[in-house]
Amino acid sequence: MPAPPESRPVTPPLAELEVCAALLRQGSRTFHAASKLLPARVRAPAIALYAFCRQADDAVDVAGSAEALAALHGRFERAAAGAPDDGPVDIAFAWALATYGVPVELPRALLDGFGWDLEGRRCSTLSDLRAYAARVAGSVGAMMAVLMGTRDPVTLACACELGIAMQLTNVARDVGEDARMGRCYLPLAWMREEGVDADAWLAAPVPTPAIARLTGRVLDAADRHYAAAAPGIARLPLDCRAGISVAARLYAEIGEEVRRAGLDSVTRRAVVSPSRKAALVSLAAFGSVRTPAAVPDDVTPSPEAAYLVSAARHAPPPAPRGLEARVSWLVDLFERLERRESSEAVPASRAAPASPAAQA
Repeated sequence: MPAPPESRPVTPPLAELEVCAALLRQGSRTFHAASKLLPARVRAPAIALYAFCRQADDAVDVAGSAEALAALHGRFERAAAGAPDDGPVDIAFAWALATYGVPVELPRALLDGFGWDLEGRRCSTLSDLRAYAARVAGSVGAMMAVLMGTRDPVTLACACELGIAMQLTNVARDVGEDARMGRCYLPLAWMREEGVDADAWLAAPVPTPAIARLTGRVLDAADRHYAAAAPGIARLPLDCRAGISVAARLYAEIGEEVRRAGLDSVTRRAVVSPSRKAALVSLAAFGSVRTPAAVPDDVTPSPEAAYLVSAARHAPPPAPRGLEARVSWLVDLFERLERRESSEAVPASRAAPASPAAQA
C-alpha cells in the first residue's frame, strides 16, 4: 500500500522526471500535448505514471512473454513498496505512487490488462472489451483523478469512462495493426453476426465492408463512453479541466479521422494533423473554463470499472498543495528543453546565417 500521508516523500526526483518527460515527447504525443495544460502539481506525477505505463506496454509488446510480464510485476511491486529498481522511470514512478497515495489496485489492473494481451485473450462480447479497456485505460483515468485530489465517486466514475472511451478509440484505430500482430479486439459475437471468421480474417487481414461496420460499432460505443465521461470534467479542480478536456477532444478526433477514411483502419492508421490538433486544443481549453451547466450526481461507472472506482475512493488524502511550488520550476525546465530542441531542429536553409566572425 502507499505510504501513509505523514511519511510520504515530497521532494521530486528532478533528473528522473526529466528523463520521463523526454520519453513521452517521443512516444505519447497526445498525452504530451494535453499535459502542458495541467498544473505543475499534477503534471509532474502524471509524467512519471505515463512513462512507466509506456515502458511497460513497450516491454510486453517487444518481449511478448510471460517472463517479461512477471518482470514488470516485480518492478511494480518494488516501486510500490518504496524500493524501486535503479532506473529513472522506476524511481519517478515510486515517488508518484507514494507522494500522491495512488492505490496499488490501479496500476495492478493495468498490468492485468497487459496479461490479457500476452494470453491472446479475445473479447466475446462488448462487455469483455469494456473489461479489457477498464484495465488498460480506465485504470489510468482513475490514477489521473487521484493525482488531481479527486475522491468523489461520480468524478472517478467519469474518469474511468473516459479511459474506456479512449481505449475503444485505440481499438478502432488499430484494427489492422493489431491483426498483423495476431491480435483481435473486435467482439467475436459481432464478428459472427457479420459472418466473419476471426481466425481466417487474422490470417489475411484486409479491409471489407463487414470489418468497416464492426469498426464503426466500436466507435459508436466509444462515443457513448465519451458522453458518459463529459460531466466529470466540470467536477475536476478548475486548473485541471483544460488538460483533460483537450485529451478527450484529441482522442475523440482520432475516431472521427477513422470515420472520414471510410472506417478503413486496416490499410491506414488515423492521425490528427498538427493544424487540426492545434485548433482542437484551443477549442477544448476555452470550453473547459466556461461555467458548466448543472452537473449530474447520479453518474455510475460501467460495471466492468466499478472496482477501480472503489479502490480510488479509498485512496489516502492527496499530496499537500505546497508541493506545487517544488515542481513548478521543473515544468519550466521541461518547456525550456522543448524550445531548445525545437530550435536545434530548424532546417539549415531556414537557420540564420553565421556571422562573419564565425565564418572566419
